[in-house]
Amino acid sequence: MRIYGWKSATASLGIAFCVLILLSAAPAPPLPQATQAAVHEISLAVDPAQTKLHFSVDSTLHMVHGTFTVKSGSLQFDPQTGKASGAIVVNAVSGETGNNSRDQRMHKEILESWKFGEATFRPIQIDGHVSFTAPSDFKVKGIITLHGTDHELVADVHSEFTGDRWKGTAKFDVPYTKWGIKDPSNFLLKVRPVVNVELELAGMKVSTQ
Repeated sequence: MRIYGWKSATASLGIAFCVLILLSAAPAPPLPQATQAAVHEISLAVDPAQTKLHFSVDSTLHMVHGTFTVKSGSLQFDPQTGKASGAIVVNAVSGETGNNSRDQRMHKEILESWKFGEATFRPIQIDGHVSFTAPSDFKVKGIITLHGTDHELVADVHSEFTGDRWKGTAKFDVPYTKWGIKDPSNFLLKVRPVVNVELELAGMKVSTQ
């Protein structure tokens, strides 16, 4: 009886050892969905010193050109799904066109930048492929907060990556009168109700998880 019990215990230990070996050789369970999504996310920091908003608007007299500076910015997106987040904040008070009287009227009566000191673009979705080894063109859908109200916007974006550095441009139109901003036209001057915007961007790729 003792011999039989010893053999039984030895066999049980052997089976348990085999099971442990099989478990250790089995593939690891798949990552949770939230972890899988984080693995693919790209994070970009915007450098305000190398970023500027250029705008132009036509009138019956001439084409007006101007600029705004950018206060801050960061972008995150998933290259597989195109889902995007982040924000680019423009300093509305910094707008200038090279004409002091025109700029004063723009800030006081048109943009009311004394009350609405910032304009913000928040990306939501990228449509198209973003390449990290060659120039690429794609569209970015998002929400722009301008003059205190939110509006949907689609920008045409061109980007280029060099290592961890990146640069690009985002072009879009702002139908400002349709969005509730005052028309600067008068009896002698007719201003087109759409502003053409080109956002010049540059920064650093923060992390690739």
